[in-house]
Amino acid sequence: MTDQPHLEFRRVSAFYGSRQVLKDISFTVPRHSVLGVIGPANSGKTTLLKIINRTLDFVGGARFTGEVLINGENIAEVRDPNELRRRIGVVFPLPVGLPLTIYENVAYAPRRRGITAKAALDEIVERCLRQAVLWDEVKDRLQMLGTRLSGGQQQRLTLARALSLSPEILSLDEFSIAIDPVTTMRIEEVLKELRRSITILLVTNLVQQARRLANRTMFLWNGEIVELDSNEVIFSDVPASRKTYEYVNGIFG
Repeated sequence: MTDQPHLEFRRVSAFYGSRQVLKDISFTVPRHSVLGVIGPANSGKTTLLKIINRTLDFVGGARFTGEVLINGENIAEVRDPNELRRRIGVVFPLPVGLPLTIYENVAYAPRRRGITAKAALDEIVERCLRQAVLWDEVKDRLQMLGTRLSGGQQQRLTLARALSLSPEILSLDEFSIAIDPVTTMRIEEVLKELRRSITILLVTNLVQQARRLANRTMFLWNGEIVELDSNEVIFSDVPASRKTYEYVNGIFG
């Protein structure tokens, strides 16, 4: 890891119209680490991810204040938000498949970046489908529409598509909600390998998933950071906040 944080929030607040959903939050994420983000519904977790790749821009009446820096660069000053989004892979809770073949779902972004050689695209498609633990199930039907896959398979296809950009940051928003437990565990093993080369933000309602995968975990509640610390502290019997203890142990939330 370098001294400079890969991602930094400085006193960030977020609003949908007059409703405030994030309240003056500040934190850093070191390069090639996993930050788990946990908290009850409506804590601001998904909004946090939308800020990072500026998809909050697409929500009418939404805005944020404060500064968000990636590699020291203020994302509000990035001239081409699409270039920023190419650097940040996102997987949402439910699959959002493109009306394309399985192959083209994964090859779509690399093609837009100018990669046209079939051999290069074939390599990217196979690598990403393997990383998403989907290759063995679809390798003989790559020309089938991706939307014909099961829900869990479509979610893994969404993960493969996010990885096809070779992102420097991967944001996962409840990625396993539509995936069976066995496949989820297989993908978690892949994520443990990926964190050596990618910075990962893991938003999850499964506190044990954050415990397994994250280096540090942040507990958000009502738009505020209750606690952010190493997993050894957050999941111990003596975190800094009693509210953290109660949430991770299922007493509330």
